[in-house]
Amino acid sequence: MHILLTGGAGFIGRHVLSEALARGHEVRVLDSLRADVHPAAAWTPPDDVELIVGDVRDRAAADRASEGVDAVIHLAAKVGLGVDVDDLPDYASSNDAGTAELLAALARRGVGRLTVASSMVVYGEGLGDCPEHGAVSPAPRQEAMLRQGMFEPPCPLCARPLEPVLVTEDAPIDPRSPYATSKFAQELYAANWSRMTGGSVAALRYHNVYGPGMPRNTPYAGVAAVFASALRAGRAPRVFEDGGQRRDFVHVRDIASATVLAAERHGLGVRAFNVGSGTPRTIGEMARSLAEALGGPEPVVTGEYRLGDVRHINADSARIRTELGWRPVENFDAGIADLVGSAW
Repeated sequence: MHILLTGGAGFIGRHVLSEALARGHEVRVLDSLRADVHPAAAWTPPDDVELIVGDVRDRAAADRASEGVDAVIHLAAKVGLGVDVDDLPDYASSNDAGTAELLAALARRGVGRLTVASSMVVYGEGLGDCPEHGAVSPAPRQEAMLRQGMFEPPCPLCARPLEPVLVTEDAPIDPRSPYATSKFAQELYAANWSRMTGGSVAALRYHNVYGPGMPRNTPYAGVAAVFASALRAGRAPRVFEDGGQRRDFVHVRDIASATVLAAERHGLGVRAFNVGSGTPRTIGEMARSLAEALGGPEPVVTGEYRLGDVRHINADSARIRTELGWRPVENFDAGIADLVGSAW
């Protein structure tokens, strides 16, 4: 296939590009190379890859990039939880308006296959198991509770402690940050496009991605990159809350293989797919693994918190395994060694 890859110069994008080329696809990259994501020198693509430097929000760039392609993998987005309310317009513009502009270009160019990068953050706190009420959606954590170190979200009906459970793609959507809201908005715009054009959409809800090439020294970086940057500078990683937050850390090469496979195999209707390793770990465990791998100081558990962060989110990735035949193959310990050994 001839694939348009938006955001192909980014962290995940470069790995998706390598995977697509390895599987024999022709790839065109559209990337704005915006300075807050690409602070280093300009990126040079492989010789057989066309790079269009442009923003998906620009109609002319979107039209040019989508001409003559068979499928689109849409990764271009502003990522991270956000710093403050001033980030709201950028999330809405970069992610939502950008996706809408791209979809309009696909309709004009007659492109009918789309794979879009979404996120597990669309589920909010996901689901918890209450001994009395069963599976419930935890209410947003209140700052008064967090200030007292009460980090576990209680049952919204009886206030009993909850056990986290895996969530499927049919779980309630409950975005609790600007980034999460923009990711689900992208899914909704893509579904609108599908209904109007008959195109197919695979919305991949990525879990916490880590691996070589992670962006660092930015407030929008992932937690693994933040910890690794501190350790490389000789500082102890600072772990928020009590370190017991559960996440599914999935290697970027597994993300890349799932993304290209979805572009190849999903060709009918709109379908969301969770993409995770299937092995939940805590934030504290990630920090300790990186400290050990880098020979740095032990993590410091600070009790600090960020409003909008969720406590636990772990989703069931059975759908993509069953329907598309994808399997994660990267070992966590080897993946950590891969991350810390990379020149980034």
